[in-house]
Amino acid sequence: MQIYKVIEEAITKPPIPHEAYKQSLKAWAMYCLRDKGFKVIYAQNADFAIEPKNANKLYFKVTNNPADVDNSCGWIVWDSAAKRASFIPPQ
Repeated sequence: MQIYKVIEEAITKPPIPHEAYKQSLKAWAMYCLRDKGFKVIYAQNADFAIEPKNANKLYFKVTNNPADVDNSCGWIVWDSAAKRASFIPPQ
């Protein structure tokens, strides 16, 4: 899907680098998605959601541990060794 490419670009080529001592991974990811024009909203069973125009909400969780990833939603995973984020779309 086209929207996943835009989300992945927002996370892998961010407008600002993620600096853990300045902001949480969740706040950084939400900022990156807002910068691309997404409407970021509260989500009860995830860290946050985006509400694309003419589409269903997409739910996201963030983690520093790749072992946390499951099929419940989309994931933004921070690799602290490589100092970069990756996006895993929902199944």
